[in-house]
Amino acid sequence: MAGLLEARPRVGYFYSGKTANQLMGEHVRNLYVRDYKSMPVVVQEDTSVYDAICSMFLEDVGSLYVIKKEGQLAGVISRKDLLQAAMGKQDLHTMPVGVVMTRMPNIITCQPDDTLFEAALSMMRHEVDSLPVVRPFADRPGEWEVIGRISKTTLVKVFVELGQP
Repeated sequence: MAGLLEARPRVGYFYSGKTANQLMGEHVRNLYVRDYKSMPVVVQEDTSVYDAICSMFLEDVGSLYVIKKEGQLAGVISRKDLLQAAMGKQDLHTMPVGVVMTRMPNIITCQPDDTLFEAALSMMRHEVDSLPVVRPFADRPGEWEVIGRISKTTLVKVFVELGQP
């Protein structure tokens, strides 16, 4: 059951040739985003930067996903984006998040059928803290609906789960 031994009729058990690391790698590459995604925290494009800051801290997340009125992904706001906006002389109560967000198509996303391994590689390659989990709108090609999120915290929780007896 651990994968270290294989069995064949009339031969019996024999060593599979796989190390524990190889077996663990196979297991990790079979974990899917759909099974570990968490609820996304979204705001509308016209939400004020002040309200976005409040939402981010009340929800205890590192990024917010910005959606248009019709529900499609428009952008992402990170803590860094909000800090840069707060350092300026603008009124945060009247400035919309659409001014400071990272816009599509410059957003790295993942889909429910992607593996956690692929999501982690994307996060490392692009140096981001989380990825929106998206699915395409059936009636609007090229537009995405946000259905979840995968964060570094999610990956750490999975890692800890795998290490527990």
